[in-house]
Amino acid sequence: MPKLSRKAWIAAGIGGASALALVFAGPALLAQIEGDRGIAPIASNGDFEVSGIDVNVSGDNAEDARIKGWREAQRKGWEKLWEHNHLGGGGGAPALDDGTIDSLVSAVVVEKEEIGPHRYIARLGLIFDRARTAQYLGLQGAHAKSAPMLVIPVLYQGGAGSVFETRTPWQKAWADFRTGESVIDYVRPNGGGADSLLLTVGQVSRRSRNWWRLILDEFGAADVVVPIARLERQWPGGPIRGTFTARYGPDNRFLGSFQLTAESEDKLPAMLADAVRRIDGIYAGALANGQLTPDPTINMATKIDPKLIEQALGQLGPAPAAAPVAGTDGVPGAVASTTAAPAATFIVQFATPDGAAVDSGLAGVRAAAGVQGVATTSIAIGGTSVMRVTFAGDLDALAAALRAQGWKVTQGANALSIRK
Repeated sequence: MPKLSRKAWIAAGIGGASALALVFAGPALLAQIEGDRGIAPIASNGDFEVSGIDVNVSGDNAEDARIKGWREAQRKGWEKLWEHNHLGGGGGAPALDDGTIDSLVSAVVVEKEEIGPHRYIARLGLIFDRARTAQYLGLQGAHAKSAPMLVIPVLYQGGAGSVFETRTPWQKAWADFRTGESVIDYVRPNGGGADSLLLTVGQVSRRSRNWWRLILDEFGAADVVVPIARLERQWPGGPIRGTFTARYGPDNRFLGSFQLTAESEDKLPAMLADAVRRIDGIYAGALANGQLTPDPTINMATKIDPKLIEQALGQLGPAPAAAPVAGTDGVPGAVASTTAAPAATFIVQFATPDGAAVDSGLAGVRAAAGVQGVATTSIAIGGTSVMRVTFAGDLDALAAALRAQGWKVTQGANALSIRK
């Protein structure tokens, strides 16, 4: 029997299949997670990158023209880098000599070049060393990074949506994006193995915080961003129109959208790379405006909801009076030398991702020592349900009894929140 990874089991649970069914359907499941899929993202460091610099220069010979072209590209790259980090402000880039700029550049990326006997025409990219360049850019310390954000790149083309089911140019564009310069801490899955089951177009529309928490924990992320690309081909070999949307969070909230057009199929990778940079700019702006903070509702630490408590207490009405206790002389109302603690009613919240969680929660609380009665007052499948517990003791004693049963308990005013 093939051994399934933890991701595969989680994905199968999200799909609604039972573990027993998966054991007997092991080969079928492996057929869905194996195959030619998955693009490993590049390792991004903190260096600055500037791309798409066009040069067209002449020289005494081919080598001289190339040297002049690279120097011109470095000057243009320095100006673009300054404008990018100062949003076009600051009165222009400081004047630096060619030797200083050359010491800041750690690599030259040749995107396209044509070399003649006395001419050099090229499109170049430059990698600037962050440690040496930051002081000239006026950057004090490191940029504040966002919380880790899981990236789910959704592509719609040909009337169908996909994420990691197959290798797509949109997934590749995000895998090739150098994230070291971005203020967003992207968590980029490679798309292989069980990623194609966990991260699908359907997952984007889910609202259950429990499922999202499982997935985010698996990838070590605090929240999710969903960059969406819709590609429309005008005719075979013709222009490709792309509509790009930046969304985020378990509620799939909208941040921004724009359109780009590629003249032909061979221009598509460049268009998608430009789209990734622009979407990264949208997310960076959202972070600066305070919109890209992790959603607190997908935090596993359950908190007491005052509104649910008030609603449940209003449905309970006044607490019933305790029956008189017979004393040692048999006279009703006389206080015995040893009396049991009076029964009290408390509100207990518990997570209920499905119907089975409701039954197991009620059974688990009934099994706690001192519990005399349990009844639900509010059931929310996929959310937080509320039960009314009659207990022989105070709230602290009930919390201790539930902890003894293996529950993790959060205590509030006359109410508890429990989880396993």
